[in-house]
Amino acid sequence: MSGHSKFANIKHKKEKNDAAKGKIFTKLGREIAVAVKEGGGPDPNNNSKLKDIIAKAKANNMSNDTIERSIKKAAGEGQGVNYEHVRYEGYGPSGIAIIVDALTDNKNRTAANVRSAFTKGKGSIGNMGCVSFMFDEKGQIIIDKEECDMDGDEIFMIAADAGAEDLSDEEDSFEIITAPGDFSKVVEALEAANIKMASAEVTMIPQNYGSLSDEEDIKCLNRILDLLEDDDDVQDVYTNYDEA
Repeated sequence: MSGHSKFANIKHKKEKNDAAKGKIFTKLGREIAVAVKEGGGPDPNNNSKLKDIIAKAKANNMSNDTIERSIKKAAGEGQGVNYEHVRYEGYGPSGIAIIVDALTDNKNRTAANVRSAFTKGKGSIGNMGCVSFMFDEKGQIIIDKEECDMDGDEIFMIAADAGAEDLSDEEDSFEIITAPGDFSKVVEALEAANIKMASAEVTMIPQNYGSLSDEEDIKCLNRILDLLEDDDDVQDVYTNYDEA
C-alpha cells in the first residue's frame, strides 16, 4: 500500500466534529442501534459489526458510558425507529468518485437530499456500482505521531501479530491497514498496548486518487461534501479526491 495517509483530512474533520460533537454522537448512536439489531445483539463479543462501531466511537472520543447507554437503549427498544442502510454513488466535478452511506427512516427524503447536494455542486448521481469498484473496503487506523512514543516498527509488530496487512509511515502519522475481518482484533491489540488512535474505522479506500486544479471545481466539490456532511441521514462519505 502506497503511503497516502489522509490524516490532514481527519484532523480537519475532528476540528469540525469538536464543534458539533452532539451531532456526531447522534450518528454513532444510530450506527450502534442498527448494529445491535442487525448484527446479533448487544454483546460485542458475539457481534462483530457492533465491535467495529464501538472502536469507531472510541476513536471519536465517545465515552464508554455513552457507548454503553446507546447499546442498552438499542437492546431495550421495542417499536423504535427502524433505520435502513442505503448507499448512493456518483461523481463530483471532473469525475471525482463519491460514495455516500446513509441510515434512514425515510428513503425518499434521503434520496432527495443526496441528489440535491450533488446537483448544487454540479455533480451527478450514478447507478449502483458505478464508482465502488474503484475502492477497497479496509480497516483503517490512524495514529498521531505526537500522541505516540513508539516508532513504526514497534507499532507494526503489535498490529501485524493481530492481523494487520500494512503500515504506512507518514510525516505526521502512522496509517495501519487491515482486512475488515481483522479490524477489531488489531484495534484491541493497540488498545492493550496503550496506543492512542486518532481514527479507527472500516472504510472505503480509493485504489487511485484524483486531483482538481480548477478553483471552481474545488469549490463545487466542497459544496457537495459539506452538504452531505451536514445531512443527518448521511453516516459516511468516501471520495477519491486528493487535496494535496
